[in-house]
Amino acid sequence: MNKSKVFGSTLIIAGTTIGAGMLALPLASAGIGFSTSLILMLILWALMAFTALLMVELHQFADNDATLHTLAEKILGTKGKWVASFAVMFLFYALCAAYIAGGGSQFNQRIFDLFDISLDSQLTTLLFTVLVAVVVTIGTHSVDRVNRVLFSLKLIAMVLVLSFLAPNITSQYLMSMPIQQGLIVAAIPVVFTSFGFHGSIPSIVKYLDGDVKSLRKVMLIGSALPLIIYVFWQGVTLGVVSQETLLADSSLGALLVSLSQTVQQSNLSVIVGIFADLALLTSFIGVSLGLFEFMGDSMGKHLGSAKRVKTAIITFVPPLGFALFYPQGFITALGYAAIALAVLAILLPTIMVHKVRTQPQSLIMATSVPASNASQTESLYQVRGGSKSLIIAGGIGLLIISFQLMISFGMLPSLG
Repeated sequence: MNKSKVFGSTLIIAGTTIGAGMLALPLASAGIGFSTSLILMLILWALMAFTALLMVELHQFADNDATLHTLAEKILGTKGKWVASFAVMFLFYALCAAYIAGGGSQFNQRIFDLFDISLDSQLTTLLFTVLVAVVVTIGTHSVDRVNRVLFSLKLIAMVLVLSFLAPNITSQYLMSMPIQQGLIVAAIPVVFTSFGFHGSIPSIVKYLDGDVKSLRKVMLIGSALPLIIYVFWQGVTLGVVSQETLLADSSLGALLVSLSQTVQQSNLSVIVGIFADLALLTSFIGVSLGLFEFMGDSMGKHLGSAKRVKTAIITFVPPLGFALFYPQGFITALGYAAIALAVLAILLPTIMVHKVRTQPQSLIMATSVPASNASQTESLYQVRGGSKSLIIAGGIGLLIISFQLMISFGMLPSLG
């Protein structure tokens, strides 16, 4: 397998994971302390890495260009297909709408800062969306190249932020304990969604031609990189600003002001702003790529000629329309993103893997395994852990959904 493709795919997974939501982690963790947030991150990373490997296992039973839509239909039937389709579209369209709204606003501000030109916000939002749409429509190879540059710049900005903050860490702040047990549960959906990258897996499988060894490496390393960065980020933010200060005002702006004042660096907010721009952009590219491939797979038969252009229209126009004319609707929907992510990243993979493993071997070969894999069925890759691990993962997924619903109905404290 081409090492350059493996490296690029790893960065796509990491870039999709490390999004603007990373900036919300200190705010979500303010009431529970660093040590508790660290435990949550380790558990939820292990869960998401495990289910990503389950997706690799599942993709052995379909063509390399299959998406979750195709897998669910083949393994679970029509009902499974519709559940998968709804979860993917709900999550991806909501995220894309939020990224377009936020990215368009930031793009407008950058144009003003660089060129002293004031443009209409709707125009810059449209330009921002078209630029990303062009990159995604060209293909995963294009996304790979652009993402490498953006991810490298994002790491540079991250290192600068960490270097400013690290000397000011106070160990006493890091020893803060949860002030309310309910806040631990309330933080789980936020931390969970910060490890979401599963929508991009089908695109990576196609890009790497279904090579299982390479895919396993990409999933583990690509998801571990965000975990490492999150640990450092949580350490320097929760270690520099006191728990009381964070809880007094849980807005992102207040966090940046507190960090800048603590380290006496007025440029810090600018650097964090650049990091936020890059984090949002890499996440938007990764998420929109996953949605693009999903829509192309589920509607490809009906698109005829100019398939990629039509797929791009279906992918980007709906979230663009909502971002331009009704952003509040999707901002509200983002509160439920953890539910859709739990369905497509945990529940569906565990259920499908269970069914594939318990089906008669002849049925699997007749309905799912492509010709290239049929003769090697006995040696196909299978994630360790057996049925117990599937039950545990599925149970955690149901708990996450329950927690988010309880937060939405006021039964648990709401963060921020």
